[in-house]
Amino acid sequence: MSYTTFIARRQLRSRQRHGFLSLITLISILGIIVGTAVLVFALAIMRGFETEVKQRIVGTTAHVSVFHRFDDGIVDWQPIRDRLASMDEVEAVAPFVYYKAAISSGDANDGVIVRGIIPDREVEVTRLRESVLGGNWHMDSDDPDDHPILLGSTLANRLNVVGGDEVVLYSLRGEALAEGAPPRIMKFVVADLFETGMYEYDAALCYITLADAQRLFLLPDRISGFQLKVSDWNRANTVAERIEGTLDPDLYATDWMRMHRNLFGWMEIERRWAIVALSLIIAVAAFNIISTLIMVVMDKRREIAVLKTMGAPSRGIRAIFMWQGSLIGITGTTIGLILGLGMCWVQKTFSLVSLPAEIYFIDSLPVIVDVRDVAIVGVVALVISFLATIYPAGRAARLYPVHILRYE
Repeated sequence: MSYTTFIARRQLRSRQRHGFLSLITLISILGIIVGTAVLVFALAIMRGFETEVKQRIVGTTAHVSVFHRFDDGIVDWQPIRDRLASMDEVEAVAPFVYYKAAISSGDANDGVIVRGIIPDREVEVTRLRESVLGGNWHMDSDDPDDHPILLGSTLANRLNVVGGDEVVLYSLRGEALAEGAPPRIMKFVVADLFETGMYEYDAALCYITLADAQRLFLLPDRISGFQLKVSDWNRANTVAERIEGTLDPDLYATDWMRMHRNLFGWMEIERRWAIVALSLIIAVAAFNIISTLIMVVMDKRREIAVLKTMGAPSRGIRAIFMWQGSLIGITGTTIGLILGLGMCWVQKTFSLVSLPAEIYFIDSLPVIVDVRDVAIVGVVALVISFLATIYPAGRAARLYPVHILRYE
């Protein structure tokens, strides 16, 4: 161990001649502990919410979707489906019809997005089976003449309908509005309700059979596109690009991240600024390090003079105080990381912080610890602590022994 490290450690452990200096040192360490722990816990919460949102989106939207560039729909789609299903990393393919319509019940009217599906194929690419509340995801009906429909729970509440009630869909697709053409009307029976936990889906989405959607939107033997499930949903963008390269020019492929890039872009910006904002807590503690070291330099001027008289170079004096400040940062950062990870473990294990399930559709604060986030927090705290030592250490190194010993 070098003499600079030895003196720095001894100086940090020893009681100062003025108890106030020890108190300031303790406050500096506590400040770094609090800032580091809060930053780790906050980033884990943000990562948890982001993962929760991703899972809910992927549960309702397939990993990759293939669309027609125009409104005409895809004709002769069965060979395309078979070709997509044979591609590498593609596990399942489901055709769908997707369009907007109006919906009404006996009590209310609303706009709605209609998705026409083949239920047995849809559950292979999304989590429709898990989100249907009553389990009737296959849309069975006692009357073969009924047209079944699945409604989002929020939409059903707005329309004041439950399973077995009737609703009416109105479509204007393909009609010349300028000529006053009436909308096409189809009556449906609510087979069940679904709840994804995403308001935009639960409040504005419904499912009907593919055949009923083709009839309602004047798409005989046509579909809007395909939904694909791939082996790794994090590679969906790569798979989509490869698929698009094999499709006809009138078709294009997009992945779930691109379809919701505004949402995930906002989350990424929020996480970055959270790191900046919460790092200010550590910066405040760093100012305490600066003030502590400056006061130590003023209090230890005679000792500094003696060391220089004995031959210690200026860089050695500088190293002593930089080591002392760095040890404060290392101690605070280490304890803060352990405390932050401990808070995450407690929340994940015991769910101490609960959330109103009727608003968030989850009953506790989600926490996911990412090693990269922990590493970033540790590096930020150590760098800020180290930078805080530069000025006081430089001031100590510039002291002249002859001036100190002459006037003291």
